[in-house]
Amino acid sequence: MQVEPVITFHGMAPSANAEEKIIAHIGHLEATHGRIVSCRVTVEAPHHHGRQGAIYQVSIDIRAPAGEVTASNAHEMDHAHEDLLVAIRDAFDAAERRLEDLVRRRDPNRTKVHPTIGHGAIARIVAADGYGFIATPDGREFYFDRGGMSADAWDELKPGTPVRFDERDGERGPYATAVRPL
Repeated sequence: MQVEPVITFHGMAPSANAEEKIIAHIGHLEATHGRIVSCRVTVEAPHHHGRQGAIYQVSIDIRAPAGEVTASNAHEMDHAHEDLLVAIRDAFDAAERRLEDLVRRRDPNRTKVHPTIGHGAIARIVAADGYGFIATPDGREFYFDRGGMSADAWDELKPGTPVRFDERDGERGPYATAVRPL
């Protein structure tokens, strides 16, 4: 970040714990989106009204090369926001969504990537443990599990059953989701 973040508390004493959480959330935004120029966070504790507790309001202003983002939890008069840390989390979740929207609108090359549809046949299945492998005609093999089935056809699967699936790449290699027998 080019400018040190500014954290302001209104109607309450500064909280070291809250400040620590805010800095951690800002760090997450920087790691996720990078190139944040500045960030200003305002935490307000409104007056107590009758029997209801104080609902904290957290406002966030972020400047980035793509533009400015303003977010808060003020529109959500949620009693969960009587907890300061919950109010901070919700405001930063809103800021992250708006920052993602801004970047998506400004960068036409950042488009959602749809999975490749694959075809193959069940190579082997370990029904007791709920997983198996799909072999494709080009010699690749994809791991899948019962949770990756798009239809409740687990009991119908056996080696040689032709299937269609969404190809994914994972840390442990290729895997299949939305597996469905043909």
